[in-house]
Amino acid sequence: MLDIVGLLQSEKDGFTRSERALTEIVLSDVDSVLKMSIVDLAAQAEVSPPTVTRFCRRLGCDSYADFKVRLAQSRFVGQRYLAPTAGPVDVRDIAQGVVNGIQATIYQSFEKLDFSAMDRAAETLAGASYVLAFGSGGASSMLAGEIETRLFRLGVKVASSLDHQLQLMRAASAPAGTVVIAFSLSGNNAQLAKALAVAGEYGLKRIAITRGNSMVAEAADIVIPVHWHENTDILRPTPGRYAFLATVDILSQTVATRLGTPAIASMRRIKHQLVVNRDGDDAQPLGD
Repeated sequence: MLDIVGLLQSEKDGFTRSERALTEIVLSDVDSVLKMSIVDLAAQAEVSPPTVTRFCRRLGCDSYADFKVRLAQSRFVGQRYLAPTAGPVDVRDIAQGVVNGIQATIYQSFEKLDFSAMDRAAETLAGASYVLAFGSGGASSMLAGEIETRLFRLGVKVASSLDHQLQLMRAASAPAGTVVIAFSLSGNNAQLAKALAVAGEYGLKRIAITRGNSMVAEAADIVIPVHWHENTDILRPTPGRYAFLATVDILSQTVATRLGTPAIASMRRIKHQLVVNRDGDDAQPLGD
């Protein structure tokens, strides 16, 4: 789908004077333009209707009617970004908003946490011969790496993969007893869902940490749904990733308790090497 608004914003400096006049009118009030006839828009921009038609065709639209359809679609998809709500500009106010958002998100996700699913996921991971962690995109990639870091310290054989083709290949070649754990903030990652489906074809257990009732969730055997409200301030990074990180930490500690002595022995060996080769004492975290 052609993003008319995005195209106008990125290309306006290369437009003619008449095209820039039309662009300014469209970007300043999309709703009003959607109600205008070609004659109305031409009159407001002080150009002729044929100029409006040529403008529409330059943007890849067949006609003015097609332009308005695509403009309406573009407005619907990115409505929050056309007229963003004013947010804080003072650093202290920004910091306060970020911290408050993180705290609220973590508590909100905790209140809705599925403890039964968490327990089943932990038992499944503790009994796995091998774990594959799948994610893609920004936060989900980070989460796949995070669960790899949490689990290898417990002595679990684990590897993360961020490439969808590689995920398919690893799912197809994984040994018996492998468990796949997948992350998706949106739950709408069709390629990740396909990788999980392939894993299921080969009898692998699949855990998904994602939005409930989503495409990715439907492809898993065990789903730990994560709930949060997204920001209204589009400039503030999503607090959702902190809810996912908290979920990973809860899952990791639960796995550690299920593994017991072997996990503690693995962590002790890691700590020994860190104390001897880096820290000099036992007070630092278990790695950076």
